[in-house]
Amino acid sequence: MAEQLRHIPVMLGEAVEGLSVQSDGRYLDGTFGRGGHARAVLSRLGPDGRLLLMDRDPTAIAAAQAEFADDPRVSIRHANFSTLGEWDETAAGLDGVLLDLGVSSPQLDEVARGFSFMADAPLDMRMDTTQGESAADFLAHADEREIADVLWTYGEERHSRRIARAIVEDRTTTPFTRTGQLAALIERVAGRREPGKHPATRSFQALRIRVNGELDALQQGLNAALERLKPGGRLSVISFHSLEDRAVKLFIRDHSGRVQNSRRGPPVLAVPARLVAVGKAQFPSDAEIAVNPRSRSAVLRVAEKLADQGQSQGGLA
Repeated sequence: MAEQLRHIPVMLGEAVEGLSVQSDGRYLDGTFGRGGHARAVLSRLGPDGRLLLMDRDPTAIAAAQAEFADDPRVSIRHANFSTLGEWDETAAGLDGVLLDLGVSSPQLDEVARGFSFMADAPLDMRMDTTQGESAADFLAHADEREIADVLWTYGEERHSRRIARAIVEDRTTTPFTRTGQLAALIERVAGRREPGKHPATRSFQALRIRVNGELDALQQGLNAALERLKPGGRLSVISFHSLEDRAVKLFIRDHSGRVQNSRRGPPVLAVPARLVAVGKAQFPSDAEIAVNPRSRSAVLRVAEKLADQGQSQGGLA
């Protein structure tokens, strides 16, 4: 219970309101974390409702099993939400899908997971510790150009080439296995250029996204959610950095039947609308940010699936 109290779900009310939960509906929380959003959805479900829980983190799944395994309305699956369409439980269709993207507070707070540069720990960064290569594994074999590309593409790190060069040079004598070791190198190379922001922030974000394949998983998950949602079903997605939010925004736009023609390119034919944005992008209140500073970069977007040949309306922020 102490851990649950420390973990504050971001934009809880707004994200769950966006789902427009019906008491007998079927909903999927693809990023259980420690269950803040899931509990709120479940509290609105009656005996005929259904809540499907997914997370790629085995620790999160253990928490879900401990709390919800005995509830007949709940089904739990250890998997990336990108595979939600492969779960038989989703075949009957979904009335709502909720995704709370990025790294969770428990993952950041558990030093041994290696997500944070604030304490020295093994350089892991895997959300699913049962598979895949760690950040240390990646830095041990990737060449200088690949490392620089990751830091620039996923972190917009303007010193990406200098940092990559230093990593490749230093690893010949001492492999990078600790978060403190990597953070110290980045600070040495990049310096403290942004007040209040550690110079390793962008690089650690970039490596985490690369190690976990987060943007590919997001695209696959959005596509799967669209296919599994029933007409009228809601998609509620919380993003924490511009790369995620841009992907969500463009996904909704590209399935809204809009035509984005360029004066210099050939005309683009409109496709049938399958989604409509519900309102504009939402952001945490000042009060929420004061209580939970980690919410400050959050963006919530909600969309509703249309019936075949439905007409889209509304717009994106």
